[in-house]
Amino acid sequence: MSFRFVAKATPKSIPLTPVSAATLPGWLKGAETRAARWVRDSGFKADAGAVCFVPGGDGGFERVLFGVAESAAPGGGLWDLAPLPALLPKGRYYLDAALAPEAATRAATGWAFAHYSFDKFREKTVFRAELVWPEGADRDEVIRLAEATALARDLINRPANDLGPAELAAAAEDLAKSYKAKFSVIAGEALLAENFPMIHAVGRAADRAPRLIDLRWGKKSHPKVTIVGKGVIFDSGGLDLKPASAMLMMKKDMGGSAQALALAKLVMDAKLPVRLRVLVPAVENAVSGNAFRPMDILSSRKGLTVEVGNTDAEGRLVLADALTEADSETPDMILDFSTLTGAARVALGTDLPALFSNDDVLAADLLEAGLAEDDPLWRLPLHKPYKAMLKSPNADLSSTGSGPYAGAITAALFLEHFVSPGTRWAHVDLMAWNLKSNPGRPEGGEAMGIRAFYKMLRKRYS
Repeated sequence: MSFRFVAKATPKSIPLTPVSAATLPGWLKGAETRAARWVRDSGFKADAGAVCFVPGGDGGFERVLFGVAESAAPGGGLWDLAPLPALLPKGRYYLDAALAPEAATRAATGWAFAHYSFDKFREKTVFRAELVWPEGADRDEVIRLAEATALARDLINRPANDLGPAELAAAAEDLAKSYKAKFSVIAGEALLAENFPMIHAVGRAADRAPRLIDLRWGKKSHPKVTIVGKGVIFDSGGLDLKPASAMLMMKKDMGGSAQALALAKLVMDAKLPVRLRVLVPAVENAVSGNAFRPMDILSSRKGLTVEVGNTDAEGRLVLADALTEADSETPDMILDFSTLTGAARVALGTDLPALFSNDDVLAADLLEAGLAEDDPLWRLPLHKPYKAMLKSPNADLSSTGSGPYAGAITAALFLEHFVSPGTRWAHVDLMAWNLKSNPGRPEGGEAMGIRAFYKMLRKRYS
C-alpha cells in the first residue's frame, strides 16, 4: 500500500508547522501580521489534532498549523501527524520542525498509519497529500511498522466468509514465502494423528477443517523465539451459543493470530538474529452434531485431561496444545497473543491489553517498551492461589474455573499449565479492535502490543 511519502520538497511545497498551546503565542509573535491575524481570528488554540490553514496570496494557502500535545519534541509524537492525511488537499507538504531522528521516525510512522483503510469490499479510499520524508527519519523502520500494522488490521477486518482457517493459513504461507521461511500445516484428522486433540475438538464441528499453522525462520544457531497466536476465525460460542449481539465482532476472534503474524513480519523484515517459530491454531468454533460439549473431558497434547466448563471458552483449549508444542523445543522465550477473555476488557477497557508473564525482567522490558512506543500494556498477576479455581473432580483441570471472578487471571493460569516453569513466557489478552475511529486508528481491527514486543526483541537480540 502507498503511504504517500516523497523524497524532496519543491518550491511550491507547503510547510506543516506543529504548535502546542504553550508554543502558539511565540509563533504568533514571529509570524507576519496577516498570518497572525488570520490564526487569531480563526479561533485556533493549538489543541491536539486541531488544524489551521493559513491562506496565501495566490488563492491557495501558504502554511498549515496543526496542534500537538505538550511534549519535549512537538511534531515528533506518534499521532501528531495522523489527523492530516484525511484533511489535507492535494499537494506536497513538509514538516517545518527540527526533530531528533527518533522523533522524526515516530512522526512519519503516524502519518503512514493514517493511510490505512480496509477497502477490499468497497471503493478504495484516496489520500491526495504527499509528505516529504522528515529529515532523519528511519525510512525502512517506518515502512516496516506501517506494513506490519496493515497486515494485522487487514486480517482482522476480513469477514469470516472471506477468511477461514484455510485462508488464514494461505496468508501465513504468503508471509513465509516473502521472507523465505519454512511453512507447514497440519489439518483435519491429521491433528489427531499428530496429537493435537484439543485443536481438533474445538474445530471439528465446522465444515472448514481446523489446522495448526507452523512457520519457521532464521539460523539454528540463534536464540529461539516462538510466537503463538489464537486463530479462532469465528466464535459462535459453540453449544454454549453466544447471544447475537456478542457475535457481531467475533470475526476478530482470530486477532491473536494477526498480532503473531504481524510481529513475525517485523522480526523477519528487520532481520533480527533470532530463530523464529510461529504457531497458529486456526479453527472455527461452530455448532453441529459432532461439536464438543460442556462437561466433555478432552485429552491435551501435554497429557493433561481438561473438563470443558463452557464451549465459549475455546481459545484457551487450542492455545494449550500450541503452547505445549512451542514449549517442547525449550525456546529462549514464548510469546502468545489472544482475544481470550471479556474479563480483561472489564478490568482494563478495550484499548489496554493485559500482560501476564512468569518472568519479571521480561514483563518489565515489555512495559517499558510499550510506554516508549505509545503501545502500552498493563501487567496483571499470575496469582497462584487462584489455581485452586481450576480444579475439577473429574479431570486434571477445568477449562473455566469454579467462579465468576478473576476470569482473565484464571485463563492465564490455565495456559501456564502448558508452559514449563523454566521457560520464559509472556501472554497478552487483547481486544484487537478499535470501537471508534481516532486519527491513525480507524474503527475496526487493530494491531495491539506488537510495537512493544518488537522493540523489546530488538533491544534484547540486536
